[in-house]
Amino acid sequence: MPIVEPAMLRPALPPGSRLLGFDVGEKTIGLAVSDPGLAVASPLVTLRRGKFTADAERLARLVAERRVGGLVIGLPVNMDGSEGPRCQSVRQFAANIANHGPPALAALPVVWQDERLSTAAVTRGMIDDYDMSRAKRAERVDAAAAAWILESALARLR
Repeated sequence: MPIVEPAMLRPALPPGSRLLGFDVGEKTIGLAVSDPGLAVASPLVTLRRGKFTADAERLARLVAERRVGGLVIGLPVNMDGSEGPRCQSVRQFAANIANHGPPALAALPVVWQDERLSTAAVTRGMIDDYDMSRAKRAERVDAAAAAWILESALARLR
């Protein structure tokens, strides 16, 4: 799992492949997918985290089904730009994929994307724009945050 700078991601992707965005939490992983043209990000699913091997196998299946060529992983840096325990946890998740994940998943290039305020922004939008109940927001917020993270990365690629 090579970590690449955003400018190096597009040349590393197979033609027509997509990006998979991650919002990695303690209990869930929100996922979003780009279109093949790398213009739009769409929420995909929120996975409840379990044992790492099972999670990695589910992710590898999604990568194959969606023709994913690269990963964008949200990095929860602090407001002052420093990295705390949550960043360490996300970096460890990525290291586990690289070192113990299925080969097709472990080989994909990764870009880190600052995810400051992603969940807050998405939650605010769900309340303001859709008047969504707390229960419905809880079901969808992680995948929507992953889409926000991926959309931010796609903007950097343009």
